[in-house]
Formats: sequence, structure tokens, C-alpha cells
Amino acid sequence: MIRPAEVHDVPEIRAMVRELAAYERAEEQARATDEQLRRALFGDPPAAHALIAEDDATGETVGFALWFPRFSTWTGTRGMHLEDLYVRPHARAAGHGRALLASLAARCLRDGYERFEWWVLDWNEPAIGFYKSLGAELLDEWTVCRLSGGPLAELAARAPADAR
Repeated sequence: MIRPAEVHDVPEIRAMVRELAAYERAEEQARATDEQLRRALFGDPPAAHALIAEDDATGETVGFALWFPRFSTWTGTRGMHLEDLYVRPHARAAGHGRALLASLAARCLRDGYERFEWWVLDWNEPAIGFYKSLGAELLDEWTVCRLSGGPLAELAARAPADAR
């Protein structure tokens, strides 16, 4: 079963975020607190949205998808960025990931979004194979850029005074 996340799901979502970060070899980077996730998902307005996958037989939370809208100047339309997709190892290959992605694809169409995009680590062959099986196009020519910490602060310090 796929359903929208509710406030009481926040601790479970945070636990799965940490599980995902451990799988991606970056557990120390998963620092979000329950309160930060609660504000992001249920604040006014929310910064992001989440779906929960539950096992039909047990009701156990087995996965989640967290996404937020984006905008394309090229198409002049909104799109969806999938930040996290995670299914717990014991529940994989049971259709939960496909159901989460299908639910998000349906939302894209319902809301007039022309693009549904996400990132995948280049070494994550199981995920890459799964995404290709869905018809996803892997855009090898794009490189993710990130500023954080000191470099972000240094660049911000160069902003015109009226922008700070």
C-alpha cells in the first residue's frame, strides 16, 4: 500500500533516511532531525512531500519516497525532483519501489508536470538497472554541482550588500 506520509511517520522516515545514507556510504552526512523533517514535510508551506510504502500483510513501513517540485525554464512547466527513494532490504523485489515511483508518475501527470527527475550514484548498479527497466533515461552528460560549508559562505560573502 502506498499512502501520503503523516506527521507520525517522521521518526520512521528519518530512520530510513539514515539506512539509505548508510547504504550510500555517507551515514555521517544524514544529520536531519525529526523536527527538521517535520517542518519540511508538514510546515506551511511544506518544502517537500513524502509517500510511505507499507507491507499489505503486516502494515509495516517498508519504504518511502521524498520529493519536491522544480521548474524548467526550457519547458516553462513544473517538474518533480525525487530526493530519496528507499525500500528496506528485506522488502525489496516485492514491488514497493515500483509502486512508489508509479504513484509519483501519476501525480506528475495529474499536476501537469512534464519531468520526473532524480539522481543515482554511478556505482549503484541494482538501482540503475531498476530505473532503466522503467524506461528512465540516464543523463550521463550532466554533472551535479554543490556548494556547502566554507565555499558556500565564501561565495555568499562576495554578494552585493543589498543581496545579503
